[in-house]
Amino acid sequence: MGITDMFRLDGKSAIVTGAAKGLGRAMAIGLAEAGTDVLVVDLEDSSQTKAEIEKRGHRCETIRGDITRRDVLESIVPTGVEKLGGLDILVNNAGIIRRAPLLEFSEKDWDEVIEINLKSLFLLSQAAARVMAEQGRGGRIINVASMLSFQGGILVPSYTASKSGVMGLTKLFASELAPHKINVNAIAPGYMATDNTAPLRSDPVRSRELLSRIPAGRWGQPEDLAGTVVFLASEASAYVTGHTIAVDGGWLAR
Repeated sequence: MGITDMFRLDGKSAIVTGAAKGLGRAMAIGLAEAGTDVLVVDLEDSSQTKAEIEKRGHRCETIRGDITRRDVLESIVPTGVEKLGGLDILVNNAGIIRRAPLLEFSEKDWDEVIEINLKSLFLLSQAAARVMAEQGRGGRIINVASMLSFQGGILVPSYTASKSGVMGLTKLFASELAPHKINVNAIAPGYMATDNTAPLRSDPVRSRELLSRIPAGRWGQPEDLAGTVVFLASEASAYVTGHTIAVDGGWLAR
């Protein structure tokens, strides 16, 4: 297999959560450009993502629903297998953030973030891994972590806890699933231009502080993740598992 072929994903099927827009959309489109059919899952309308994938000559199915609801969560993997003929790649991108000072942070904001960012990710990964193991051809699970998987941050205790947990689960899944030829890795985006960072980007002082610390000198764009997700989904990363790869413009190196 030539080096170019190692990055191809022709004939593969993928599930990407939180892919109606932003990072999830960019990763779903990147996977389609490399050859996959995709099931997109989001609480919001995913028609634009679907159109972009189909424009590239690949199938796209959608589920619109809240993955913290057990009936929605339990339908995702069976739908992917039924509609796309199997499951090779799962990208756990769906997530939320809540901001408030630690001394004022509510139990509700704690529970809601942990529920979607960590518990739903675990349950969906578990369901996908069972199918991949049964299929017997291996697979890839790719989680979306964060800079706060490495750092504490401020004003986001439940987000920091959940993303630290994502890094830990990535290692655990990788260790247990390696005998099934299922590679599990995570991508830790840096400070990206998405809805989650809108409050930071709209604050001129905070935005200036953050940009001054990013060696690349700019906010990341969703498209910056496309190459990394294709690498982790492909044979090019066959001997890479249990790692969290930062795509951060040099933030962690500073």
